[in-house]
Amino acid sequence: MSTSAQLQAPGAAVDDGSLAARIARHDQAAFEILMRRYNGRLFRVARAILKDDAAAEDVLQDAYLDAYRHMSDYRGGAGLGTWLTRIVINHALMRLRKERRHSVVVPFGKWDTDDSHPEESVKDERAESPASATLRAEIRALIERGVDRLPIAFRTVFVMREIDDLTVEETAACLRIPQATVRTRLFRARALLREALARDIDAATADVFGFAGARCDRIVAGTLARLAKGDMPDVSFAPADVPEPPSE
Repeated sequence: MSTSAQLQAPGAAVDDGSLAARIARHDQAAFEILMRRYNGRLFRVARAILKDDAAAEDVLQDAYLDAYRHMSDYRGGAGLGTWLTRIVINHALMRLRKERRHSVVVPFGKWDTDDSHPEESVKDERAESPASATLRAEIRALIERGVDRLPIAFRTVFVMREIDDLTVEETAACLRIPQATVRTRLFRARALLREALARDIDAATADVFGFAGARCDRIVAGTLARLAKGDMPDVSFAPADVPEPPSE
């Protein structure tokens, strides 16, 4: 089997150093494996800085091309993932500076949402209902909006540590800041998100299981229709006979 075929084989365990050496020789099969290996992590870092999916994709492509062009300069002093992350951060910050020249920067006050992670919840092996899927998507969107409104320094550290699961050491190396600063920024980001989510939940509870609109109309119409037909329930309770709810 040829080298390229080995690199493309499903589950092929090729270490980063070997990939870097082959990419430096313009092996595009190796480059594809590298991109697929780091796409998720690097996209999230770019997205954390830019707060825009399309912009993050553009920046990631630019960063990959830059890395491909300069792969022969990689000396292995830092891990390849760290080296790539620095390139992505540089491209993202460069784009952010260009965008900010043409826009008003809104300062961050005390905003909402939290540092909870829906992916940490216990997964139900059964198929998720459409209602549950919708609720999960709404919770995820709420958290994403909250992360987007964090100051850029907090937001980037939060994404790298909590979402990409980088260590304190890796995050500090990528951002070129002290490890103590990583810990401080993460602590502050969590506090801001936790405080804000509590406010969001308070504001949202008024609409939980709401009866306005179609649901209200449907229940009223159904009840009146049954009343007109004399369709009464088989069992009725006097106020004093309300049963205890079943145990969980």
